[in-house]
Amino acid sequence: MAEIIPFRGILYNVSKVSIEDVLAPPYDIITPGYQEELYRKSPYNIVRIDFGKEQPGDNQKENKYTRARKYLKEWISNGVLAESERPSFYAYEMSYSIDGEEKRLNGFLGLVKLEELGKGKIYPHECTHSKPKQDRLNLLRTCKANTSPIFSLYKSSDKRVSTLLSRITRTRPCVEAVDPVGAIHRLWQIDGRKDTGIIKKELGDKDIFIADGHHRYETALEFQKEMNSELRTQNSNLNPWDYVLMFLANMLDEGLTILPTHRLVKEIPEDINIRIRLSEYFEIEPVKADFDIAKRMSGRRCVFGFFQNRNEMWYLLKYKGGNLSEVHPALREIDVIILHDLILKKILKVVDIGYEMDINKALDKVRSGEFCAALFLNPTKVEDVERAALSSVRMPPKSTYFYPKPLTGIVINSFFDSC
Repeated sequence: MAEIIPFRGILYNVSKVSIEDVLAPPYDIITPGYQEELYRKSPYNIVRIDFGKEQPGDNQKENKYTRARKYLKEWISNGVLAESERPSFYAYEMSYSIDGEEKRLNGFLGLVKLEELGKGKIYPHECTHSKPKQDRLNLLRTCKANTSPIFSLYKSSDKRVSTLLSRITRTRPCVEAVDPVGAIHRLWQIDGRKDTGIIKKELGDKDIFIADGHHRYETALEFQKEMNSELRTQNSNLNPWDYVLMFLANMLDEGLTILPTHRLVKEIPEDINIRIRLSEYFEIEPVKADFDIAKRMSGRRCVFGFFQNRNEMWYLLKYKGGNLSEVHPALREIDVIILHDLILKKILKVVDIGYEMDINKALDKVRSGEFCAALFLNPTKVEDVERAALSSVRMPPKSTYFYPKPLTGIVINSFFDSC
């Protein structure tokens, strides 16, 4: 069963800093320009720890990871960061607007006992790349702390935790911040024995699906192995590094949004007649370039948009079915699987792929000649994430973009009092 426990979180002291000046988005969506902006906002911005800048002259003894550890220790020492007095869960609400609709996502922060992915109650759904994992591992080795929560989902029709969170979030939060896109993030401490008991009981037998943060979870597993090997400890004696910080939300609650990430193709072999090849597997409908393709695709399964730089014509592709016998039966009608396994690999035979969330930016990259074509898809559904995870099949990278993102630094989990 999944083990979820409260912890003594480390939070910013709002009497010493402006909370909106010190929090940051997850590291993997921070551009170099925005990193500079976060540095300017405050000398205590969490980006200095979680995603610090490299400096000329950096070496093994002095680098962005050692500076991160120094900042963490200093900020705790001078009271900018303070540890909660009692082990707690932390209710976390994100209120936001998307496509003109006001939404609210409720969840909570807690520590989850690490398990090998897919061998217990914790499931991944996406493939990962090695380079980001190495960066996260270096940071974890040096700071011995989780500064950014892994975004995870569970499925519970009981909704006792949802009811608890709904009650708590009607009270005054201990932290409230507006992020750069206008989403409002609010935090409450949950330290009562009855309330923490409700959370542990309801989630004890639930599967947990990693929505965003696969790199951080796999890094936590690697760090656990290193620490246990170094100290010659066994899993029967649990240590702080046997747990990882997660934000957990019920996938049956309202408020969850998944956005699509579109694909850009660098080069298509000249001997491929694209229209003929696509027509074997798809019904092709030409669409004028100024037509709103997103609305035309919206709500339709197995429908894609295609745009090539040879003309100003869109194509709407409707999958005919079949031709994916090598794919797990439960996944043959998931859009992103069809896109990668059939269109990109089998039909276009491409390996060099770019990613872009904004349709207009994707079009600009094609028209400029940076890429030769773009493929557009609808958001992956949360039930498809669950289906893929339980089938032990990982979707391609960037199959999902869960929105909004929990903020980095809103609660920190340190493995050692001394940091």
